[in-house]
Amino acid sequence: MPIAPDAAIEITGYNWVPPFAAGFVRDIRARWFCEETGLPYRERLISVMDKPADWRSEQPFGQVPVLRDGDIHLFESGAILLHLAEKTGKLLPAAGQARADALSWLFAAYNSVEPVQNELAAIEMFSAGEQWADLRRPEARKNLDRRHRAVAAALGSREWLAGAFSIADIAMVSVLRSSASMETLGDHPSLAAYVQRGSDRPAFRQAVADQLAGFDDRFAPQMENA
Repeated sequence: MPIAPDAAIEITGYNWVPPFAAGFVRDIRARWFCEETGLPYRERLISVMDKPADWRSEQPFGQVPVLRDGDIHLFESGAILLHLAEKTGKLLPAAGQARADALSWLFAAYNSVEPVQNELAAIEMFSAGEQWADLRRPEARKNLDRRHRAVAAALGSREWLAGAFSIADIAMVSVLRSSASMETLGDHPSLAAYVQRGSDRPAFRQAVADQLAGFDDRFAPQMENA
């Protein structure tokens, strides 16, 4: 089991999130890498509502994950995946076009797909029923569909985006899982199958189980009685 209290690598996540976010918090990406490669890590779980006073000195945007590897400190899941791949020499080709492809798709997942997806997610989850959201929804769905079509065309009939399974797939599958949960992959069966392949990997299932195991309802915000 990669989780080890004395491991040199520390991954920070949350000790509770609302049910809709469980299994989707972005520390899952670093956990998945560690499970795939057998790299031990220790957990540091913080409150989503009451973060440490100096948290933004570790993560300027107040989010997770944060990774510590000895004296090295990183935030942003893409940077973390790249660091872990270079540290271990795993899940990233060493050189050439194969490496270039994996890096390109790593960044594409977070820069070209996820922001477009997040716009629709914000409309559906946080602004549903508002007039502006109803007006924006069709265009947001259309924009996301364009991104899905581009990824599907590039994937073609291949199993993974850049040859062998790599950090590019950890990134893209973790992003497209949210598309699947919003039921926006219906016109893209190859992407739905791609997400399913990634989600069926034992390492991914273990990463999700470990994230869920860290959530404790005692840390849920207490609502005052009306």
